[in-house]
Amino acid sequence: MITESDALAKAIDDAARLWPELADERAELLRRLLDRGIESLEAEKNERLEARRKAVLEVAGSLSGIWPANWREELRAGWPE
Repeated sequence: MITESDALAKAIDDAARLWPELADERAELLRRLLDRGIESLEAEKNERLEARRKAVLEVAGSLSGIWPANWREELRAGWPE
């Protein structure tokens, strides 16, 4: 059970104007609002994931050559045996 806050009541009223055939079915309007919210969250999650992928691809390889080819040998040369 969900108690309607003022904001939720307004959202359901707005949904009733969007879907007038469901104006008398507040529970169904709430389900539709939830479905839209879920879709919106999924879309935002996918947009952020794509932005992260794009950022990784932009910097991929940008540090190539920053370490000398023999960096392991140089590092190990300083270790005691």
